[in-house]
Amino acid sequence: MTRIDRRTAIALSAGALVSSPIPAAASAAIHPAPVGKPGDFDFLTGEWRIHNRFREGGKWIEFPGEATVVSILGGIASVEELRIPARGFSGMGLRLLDVEKKIWSDHWVNARSGVVAVPGQRGVFEDGVGTFLSEGEGAKGPELYRGVWDRITPTSCRWFQGASRDGGKTWDDGWFMDWTRVG
Repeated sequence: MTRIDRRTAIALSAGALVSSPIPAAASAAIHPAPVGKPGDFDFLTGEWRIHNRFREGGKWIEFPGEATVVSILGGIASVEELRIPARGFSGMGLRLLDVEKKIWSDHWVNARSGVVAVPGQRGVFEDGVGTFLSEGEGAKGPELYRGVWDRITPTSCRWFQGASRDGGKTWDDGWFMDWTRVG
């Protein structure tokens, strides 16, 4: 069975910082405007069923998942336990607000390793969309990695991730998660 890591982009950026320059516009993109505030991730608190669509080996596969999310520390932290029994996979998302800088960091812990991916992606919510970026070294050189929270309603939301090899001009999105609240 192929190992799936929900935050492949974060894991890739954890071990290798960019050694080649990324265009200035892209570099500026990973330094978001300081507009983060406590409670930005409160929409995610609760129990969820998740429909995953993941590109693996050039084809799209689909599988179910579930998550439990809690907001703690007055809304400056959000902890997610993701479970994908059909794939034998689980992990934890940890989102933290730097209160002084007003920037969120989004980290991932794969249950197989127990290691927090550092530095994680950084970002904020603007106009109802949370965009989180990091940079790293891919197989073919410098890459930007992006995770996005959008389509947020009281009963649903979407998360997707992708990579860019052209400084953020285009994105190759390879994982989509459609979340539906339980209960």
